[in-house]
Amino acid sequence: MATVLTAIGAAGVSCGKNDGGSTSSDRLGANTLPDTLVIATLYSPSSYFIYRDEPMGYDYNLIHRFAEEKGLELKIEVAPSVHRAIEMLDSGRVDLIAYEIPEITEYKDRLVPCGPRSETHQVLVQPKIEGKAQITDVTDLPGHEIAVEDGTKYLYRLENLDDELGGGIIINAINTDTIDAEALIEMVADRKVPLTIVDNDIAQINATYFPTLDISVDVSFPQASAWAVSTKYAWLGDSIDAWLDTDETRAASAELHKRYFEQAKAPQVAMSLDLSDGQISKYDNWFKKYASSIGWDWRLLASQSFQESRFNPKAKSWAGARGLMQLMPRTAKAYNLPIKKMNDPEASIATSVKMIDDLDKMLMKKVPDDRERQKFILACYNGGIGHVTDAMALAEKYGMDPTKWDDNVEKAVLMKSNPEYYNDPVVKYGYMRGRETAGYVDRIMKYYDRFKREIPA
Repeated sequence: MATVLTAIGAAGVSCGKNDGGSTSSDRLGANTLPDTLVIATLYSPSSYFIYRDEPMGYDYNLIHRFAEEKGLELKIEVAPSVHRAIEMLDSGRVDLIAYEIPEITEYKDRLVPCGPRSETHQVLVQPKIEGKAQITDVTDLPGHEIAVEDGTKYLYRLENLDDELGGGIIINAINTDTIDAEALIEMVADRKVPLTIVDNDIAQINATYFPTLDISVDVSFPQASAWAVSTKYAWLGDSIDAWLDTDETRAASAELHKRYFEQAKAPQVAMSLDLSDGQISKYDNWFKKYASSIGWDWRLLASQSFQESRFNPKAKSWAGARGLMQLMPRTAKAYNLPIKKMNDPEASIATSVKMIDDLDKMLMKKVPDDRERQKFILACYNGGIGHVTDAMALAEKYGMDPTKWDDNVEKAVLMKSNPEYYNDPVVKYGYMRGRETAGYVDRIMKYYDRFKREIPA
């Protein structure tokens, strides 16, 4: 089995050897960097997540670069909360927290800030009207409805803000399994709810998916935050800061920030597809050739390619996926496809079919129905098999059918962007942008329905 299909162990992702359970006092001596740097982080869309079976995130990529340049092995411990991450640092289980920790008085005697500094605050998410924000100040909020997830810090901030302004804000506290901050942002973009509030980093990331949104209005005071080390090992923080304070590292950090917080990630722009000549694309013969080897209708494979690249063999995504079938570099390497051939249309199709075949074999016993399994394979192709098996476990735990996609595992995939569920004990791979994967499967099946109607097999 190709290594790309071996899901990454989320709580112990390592760039090298295991540290054997040693503590910071064993590893950090005489102000010398250890052979293995153990860090704590939290799953989030900005800091650390698994995407198409690859670890990603601004904080993860930055600390990974530090470890590589210093010749260190890197071990990752995922904490369920900031409080737990600080406990892990206090106990010596980890050497560094690579996650935004608020610089507050409560932590002053325990933590030393280091690494990238930022200011976190909550912002209003609103649709642009004729390219402009209609609400430009928090004092304009009375009389407007704002939707937030029930029981969250956003609700508490909104209630306090309503008191500060003398009332009048219409607060819609929503409590369902699949509603979270990201879901509400999408609902604002789709005009299903008028407004919401979220943290500015989450807002920035989601604005790259929904460019019609405005996130310029602050609704809370800024709070400085940074990575953290123990006060006993302040020199480690100094080493990281010194590394950050170079032209090369500043440029790398800026590039990572652009990748995660600025680069557009919206799905491929919709385009009309003329099927009047009896073909879907100029690659139909290759779709037919390779789909037959796995027992797929070639029109389904063509539907997937249309969703991935709009049949553009030179397409490249924000995450680095390339080609007609948007293969990740790690996937290409696992299937012996040279990087220089990733834009070759036939090679891209042939390699993706090998991956699909492997996924099919891995899922066959868990999802016995052939047609149903195709939806699971598509979901794995987009989001990674680890996340999909997590969703199957969630579905089973919460009374849904783990062998059915629509309204079952599909719903559980959506739940995996909510901390309540991606920190569930049955979940191994943490946060997932579930609505991306659910939408991916849905769009492909709709294209497939059309192609079946209009194009002969």
